[in-house]
Amino acid sequence: MHPAYPAFPKRYFVTGIGTDVGKTIAAAVLTEALQADYWKPVQAGNLEFTDTHTVQSLLSNSRSVFHPEAYRLQMPASPHTAAAAENRELRLEEIVLPETRNHLIVEGAGGVMVPLNNRELVLDLIQKLQLEVVLVSRNYLGSINHTLMTVEVLRSRNISIAGILFNGAPTPSSEKLILNYTQLSAFPRLLEEFNFDKAMVVRYAQTFQEYFKNHA
Repeated sequence: MHPAYPAFPKRYFVTGIGTDVGKTIAAAVLTEALQADYWKPVQAGNLEFTDTHTVQSLLSNSRSVFHPEAYRLQMPASPHTAAAAENRELRLEEIVLPETRNHLIVEGAGGVMVPLNNRELVLDLIQKLQLEVVLVSRNYLGSINHTLMTVEVLRSRNISIAGILFNGAPTPSSEKLILNYTQLSAFPRLLEEFNFDKAMVVRYAQTFQEYFKNHA
């Protein structure tokens, strides 16, 4: 029998400063740490092994529930392009937060300015769902600019940012500048690992559990 549901469940939208910065691994660690539910609203491409399947394969707890995507699109492309290839259009009103009393981790597609259709962006979805953002940042040439711009865009919509999750090899000077400029807190970092498996996710999840305990 599972323990009681959390009195104040955390609801995070995991987004990144761009594509391939590690959102899915970050989402898996957060989901394991909180034994949260997981939801990927829009999956574009890789339908045989989706991001939901990836997270599911990395978790060890038995509490997490995996909610079905609102949209499953064949083409590995921007959601508006993938939908158009199927003569479909994503409708924001059809992307409804799943009902759960548990913590919930929601994983976005790409960055906040990725178009869902010809009028609306991932940013609009975050605002509609009214979730707090975990921003995944990874160091590369231009990543400071991309991180600061993402923070500015989120703040322009009055979207709450829980903190920045740095993924990859540490770059202290860049990270210090980002944190000082934004005045955001940093989640525990994820390092460049040879292989992320269940054991690795559990190890990181323990660190995140300590973080949440100290930042309740």
